[in-house]
Amino acid sequence: MATTMKAAILHGREDIRIERVPVPEAAPGELIVRVGAALTCGTDLKVFRRGYHARMIVPPALFGHELAGTVVEAGEGVANFSTGDRVVALNSAPCGQCYFCERGQENLCDDLLFNNGAYAEFIRIPARIVAKNTLIVPAHVPLEHAALTEPLACAVHGFEDSHPRSGDTVAVIGGGPLGLMILHVAALAGYEVIAIVKHDGQVEAARQLGAAHVVQTSSIRRAIRETRALTPKDRGVDIAIEAVGVPEAWQEAVELVRKGGTVNFFGGCAADTHVTLDTNRIHYSDITLRATFHHTPAICRKALELIAGGRFQASAFITGHAHLYELNRVFEKLMNRGSDIKTAIVP
Repeated sequence: MATTMKAAILHGREDIRIERVPVPEAAPGELIVRVGAALTCGTDLKVFRRGYHARMIVPPALFGHELAGTVVEAGEGVANFSTGDRVVALNSAPCGQCYFCERGQENLCDDLLFNNGAYAEFIRIPARIVAKNTLIVPAHVPLEHAALTEPLACAVHGFEDSHPRSGDTVAVIGGGPLGLMILHVAALAGYEVIAIVKHDGQVEAARQLGAAHVVQTSSIRRAIRETRALTPKDRGVDIAIEAVGVPEAWQEAVELVRKGGTVNFFGGCAADTHVTLDTNRIHYSDITLRATFHHTPAICRKALELIAGGRFQASAFITGHAHLYELNRVFEKLMNRGSDIKTAIVP
């Protein structure tokens, strides 16, 4: 194996450089994985725009976190993985010992360990992620499909955290990758889904992934009116999941649900964002407000099982392929609202 590799290094705002860096070596408990596919992600796009992520990455740093690949080195003490294994390594792992982990809320772990470096030829997987959140990819599953495990786990968590009941109608605000994943998960589970999107390409994707109805508009008032009109007596949907991450969409979600309905603020807004909500409507209509962040090891396993099962349309989410040296161009295209859902970066 070579001693150096090509890797994307984030240096700051809209500044990614493909550089030669040393190939990592496996310490005890760690794995070195040859990256088969690394996927673009809305979070990575935010990091590219802002130049940092307070919890995940501080430049200059290796970049990217959705990946699957092949083990090329196993550190001392690794018992469950061997050279040649095809694996998906998640981007984080909880400590298992803090207040939140002991209560089954590992996504809120006080010491959540993140890993970056997927946009590279090789990546080091820390021992905790090896032990808790690295999974064998079934032989029939392409690596680029397996790399969808992390975002799909977030989508599954968001949907299940909304506590759907049989017969519910679910509105999903946003036609980005995670919005489309949430609506697909809901549709596969047998729920009637209304997709609320802005762009033409999102309409076709939403329908392909199971939306019973698609409302296309950039007007919040029109979206509320047309969505409620799709429900009996205009009463509103049972569940509204916001997957955009802007204050206006949070407010829109509250207006979409019926009395006794549930709102899930899935999309994370920028730091220090404040939202004004109609407290009278929330209180007297008995509306439940929730928010869902990240994933847990159990949900990650469920997500990979969903991909491997064949019903989940993994190929629909991989709408482009590019080499590592094209990464800047790919992100610039995503910033300009290109039609791609996710691009597979193949080092």
